[in-house]
Amino acid sequence: MGNADPLEIRSGPHIPPIERIKLFSADQWEATVDEWASSLPGYALVERAGGAGDMGCDVIATVDPSDPASSWDNYQCKHYDHPLAPGDIWVELGKLCYYTHLNDYSVPRAYRFVAPRGVGTKLLNLLKKPEKLREGLIANWASKCQRQITTTTEVPLDGALLAHVQGFDFTRVGHLPTPQLIEQHRKTPYFAVRFGLGLPARLTSPLPPVDIAAGETRYVAKLLEAYGDNQNTTYAEPDALTTSHQRHLIRARESFYCAEALRSFSRDTLPDGAFENLQDQILDGVIDTAEAKHDCGLTRVNATTSHATNLNLTSSALLGRVEPGDRKGVVHQLANDDRLTWVPAGD
Repeated sequence: MGNADPLEIRSGPHIPPIERIKLFSADQWEATVDEWASSLPGYALVERAGGAGDMGCDVIATVDPSDPASSWDNYQCKHYDHPLAPGDIWVELGKLCYYTHLNDYSVPRAYRFVAPRGVGTKLLNLLKKPEKLREGLIANWASKCQRQITTTTEVPLDGALLAHVQGFDFTRVGHLPTPQLIEQHRKTPYFAVRFGLGLPARLTSPLPPVDIAAGETRYVAKLLEAYGDNQNTTYAEPDALTTSHQRHLIRARESFYCAEALRSFSRDTLPDGAFENLQDQILDGVIDTAEAKHDCGLTRVNATTSHATNLNLTSSALLGRVEPGDRKGVVHQLANDDRLTWVPAGD
């Protein structure tokens, strides 16, 4: 125990995702499947329909929601304390056949059971034999489906409904292996929040291009104004700057691109809003410094960026991945968005 991880001392040993999902509530599991499906490239719309009255559909993934005849897949979420067995799914297949028979919804392209503990051997073998699956549903209809499909009426298997079941394409029914879902979910912005294993390492931030890009003209213009305020002159282009100011601009642009890389990192690894929350925290921390009295615009820039590097950020989801250059870069992002000004009117 002499080499104990200090992080584990504070928070306990990491729980592998394959074990953590077993601790989820049914709603958390369904949300996880929703997050996973939303990340897949083949769907334009993913919706949750779980709960009472879901008609046997939990996470609905549609290829083209603008087309009423669009293909769609259903991911049926079952969070039980055991691997799925045939007895766990008959009522779900009964709902699938019943409601497609009524044309309440079209037959899905694929119907997949998704369970934290996967499917048991008996069900796994059954899913590989569509005709046996059909026979099992028909044999178990009276005990597992007739009184369970709806709470208002019995649904006997006869007549047109029986014909529908006999003609249903059960090759569409299968299961999604849990490890596959976890590995694909790992690539989503929700993984770190859902499984709590920390953020991945960042790549090296890119250097800024030689030419100033369209997306950085505003903060650069404000820096030129600050340099001019420092020299009691006006600068229209960076080429006219003094050597020291040119070096300052190079560092500022490097910081800006560092923060832009952090923005991209946040977008890829965390839910929406994490980076914007960091920007808001930094703005709250530096605004008094930025709006205080300064000798010139350049001293205001330097005082503000210096203060940003010393802020005690305690609640950002990006903690541990924020570098000093990011903090300065966020200040320039805020200037780029006109949330900070270096030479206020009237100064």
